[in-house]
Amino acid sequence: MVNQKTEKEDNMLTKEQVLKDYFTANLSRQLSIIGRKEVLTGKSKFGIFGDGKEIIQLAMARQFQKGDWRSGYYRDQTLMLATDMYSPEEFFSSLYGHTTLEHNPSHGGRSFNNHFGTRSIDENGEWKNLMAQKNSSADISPTAGQMPRLLGLAYASKVFKNEKELHKFKNFTNKGNEVAFGTIGDASTSEGHFWETMNAAAVLQVPMAMSVYDDGYGISVPKEYQTAKGSISDALQGFEIKKKGQKGILIYKGKGWDYPALLKLYKEGVERARKEHVPVLFHIDEVTQPQGHSTSGSHERYKSKERLEWEQAFDPIKKMREWILDDKLATAAELDQIEKEAVQKAKDAKKSAWKAFTQPMKEERDKLVKIIENRTCVCKRDHYDKAGEIADNLKRIATPIRKDNFSAAKRILRHICTDCPKRKELKEQLGTWLKDNYKRVGPDYHSHLYSETKYAATSIQPVPVKYSEKEETKPGREILRDNFKALFEQYPQLVTFGEDTGKIGDVNQGMEGMQEKFGEWRVSDTGIRETTILGQAIGLAMRGIRPIAEIQYFDYLLYALQTMSDDLATLLWRTRGGQKAPAIIRTRGHRLEGIWHSGSPLSMVINSIRGMLVCVPRDLTRAAGMYNTLLKSDEPALVIEPLNGYRLRERVPVNIGEYTVPIGEPEVVHEGADVTVVTYGSCVRIAQEAARQLEDFNIGTEVIDVQTLIPFDKNQRILESIKKTNRVVFFDEDVPGGATAYMMQKVVEDQKAYFYLDSEPRTLSARAHRPAFSSDGDYFSNPNAENVFEVVYDLMHEAKPKQFPELY
Repeated sequence: MVNQKTEKEDNMLTKEQVLKDYFTANLSRQLSIIGRKEVLTGKSKFGIFGDGKEIIQLAMARQFQKGDWRSGYYRDQTLMLATDMYSPEEFFSSLYGHTTLEHNPSHGGRSFNNHFGTRSIDENGEWKNLMAQKNSSADISPTAGQMPRLLGLAYASKVFKNEKELHKFKNFTNKGNEVAFGTIGDASTSEGHFWETMNAAAVLQVPMAMSVYDDGYGISVPKEYQTAKGSISDALQGFEIKKKGQKGILIYKGKGWDYPALLKLYKEGVERARKEHVPVLFHIDEVTQPQGHSTSGSHERYKSKERLEWEQAFDPIKKMREWILDDKLATAAELDQIEKEAVQKAKDAKKSAWKAFTQPMKEERDKLVKIIENRTCVCKRDHYDKAGEIADNLKRIATPIRKDNFSAAKRILRHICTDCPKRKELKEQLGTWLKDNYKRVGPDYHSHLYSETKYAATSIQPVPVKYSEKEETKPGREILRDNFKALFEQYPQLVTFGEDTGKIGDVNQGMEGMQEKFGEWRVSDTGIRETTILGQAIGLAMRGIRPIAEIQYFDYLLYALQTMSDDLATLLWRTRGGQKAPAIIRTRGHRLEGIWHSGSPLSMVINSIRGMLVCVPRDLTRAAGMYNTLLKSDEPALVIEPLNGYRLRERVPVNIGEYTVPIGEPEVVHEGADVTVVTYGSCVRIAQEAARQLEDFNIGTEVIDVQTLIPFDKNQRILESIKKTNRVVFFDEDVPGGATAYMMQKVVEDQKAYFYLDSEPRTLSARAHRPAFSSDGDYFSNPNAENVFEVVYDLMHEAKPKQFPELY
């Protein structure tokens, strides 16, 4: 462990550089102070700031180069200011929730304040030159949520360095010379994400510079309750590289108020990370938090008098000022002037941001009020002007927000009397105001959940699968394997990794021979660590590499679901189209045996990862075509291969690696005129078998494979079938009320199939409990062909009891 030296050291910077840092530190502190006041006076809903961490981040910023990446959290405002990735005006625009990207480019008002992010792509979805800018991945609030992604950002440099074919992608890398900077609060190191990431980083030996800000508390809970030995650096000593040739991490320890020593500490540590490709942990102790955790409370409630006095004495900006004066780099008068300029800069930024935020909404309000003021009648029913009263109340709001304006418009519409001579004109004007403004502001909140460019998966031109005249067949896993081989030859930036993915080519051998042919940097094994497998994929994809991350079984995906839900699925939306991570998550599920290898908790997943595509192929030919489509797209996706399909023989396509499966388009796999059965994945074969059994009873069953759950039947193919059959069954092996309910809502409500039904819609799903072990356990836990037969037959019995009498 390298300890920070606190004695006087040779100055590493010029006077101008030191004073610039001093200005930035004071500016950042003033932003925090004023920001807190803005919240407490009602101008913002919530605020969380980086006061007390200023000096650490100045030292870090000195080592942050173009092409480098940050994956941090909401305390990093000084780092963002010092690296010119953020401005004081943006600080306040974010605090107010300004929705224009011009003023709030990190996220357009979709995240809390101090959730940072640079823009990696343009409005057309094209990559910017990421080597011409400093980069920050988009923050999320969950504690330690930044860690899995950090691993991927750092691992990308490792791949870029070692896979020579990727050196040509100069807008993404300089031969892997980029460092990924991570930051976290000490208490959040208690989270499993932190430990899993640090372990994986130590194994992979990636250029990661990980800073832990240790201010002694996790909100009110002291670190003695958080961390073994009360010290994260002590707790991590088993990871530390102690001798040459070992794999592990380097550990540096410093004090958060010692500016010159922190400069040396970060210079040495980051240079080693960059040069040696080794992860470095910076444990920065004796950090303060002058305003407490956030605007939700005061730290005086839980800190002792002695601790508060110590924090005042060791305030990092105060200590920096003392050092500057002791080293005679500036006079007290010069520093006073710098502090005064920082205060004014912060005030000016606040004023400018507040005006830019409020002025459009005042104008929006005034146009609405004008519509009402042009009306000069008193309600005959209520004998007073209710609409005018609502408008007057709106006028009295000094700084209206959109909610005030839209709510008032709707309430005014309700109170226009039916016998009012101006009712029609008023209703038209107010209706137009609402319609126009909803259309104008809707994208501020709802756009970019999915790709809106030519790279959207639903925009990829379909290429039909082709077969030779002779019906050659192979096990499904061989078709998938051959397709992956073609994709690796076609896309040099394609990589895959996961448990058993490399040497043995995955547990079902869909990647058989790929590592031997394409090398370990493109096809690699990982440890048993689902969350950071996903994190690897996110970081790689954000840096221009195309990862297929394998989660061995669908059931195991739950380990990574939080990261998939909070980070990957929201990335494009929470940056309003500023960042993307087209990662493909490959897994397998459905219909094996036992509680944890039966894999169909679809509703849990599809309702957690809106923003991702969810593909549920019925066989491996379809799965291969979906991978082909997704690699032409720029959207993140989950592909759930049918676990019981790898050994089943399928026809061999002649255009392997070329054909595509359209995303969001169901396929009719068995035609019929009596009942529509909607299903997916391994259940398709079961439904087909039931349909054949029903033919013996003169019942025609139309079986539809939805193919993707997200997006779902974008051309309403299922509705067309129901118009013919007038009956529908939604069938899968999720829990009752799960994905079948999702499909029913999509069809009956969204597609308005209700109007074409002659019988109530039915769902058929698994039992509420997990599947029991053994073939009998599967038979009695999950729906089978006999169950499908019975539900369909019962619908026909209900409609035509004489023709279809009860069977049991």
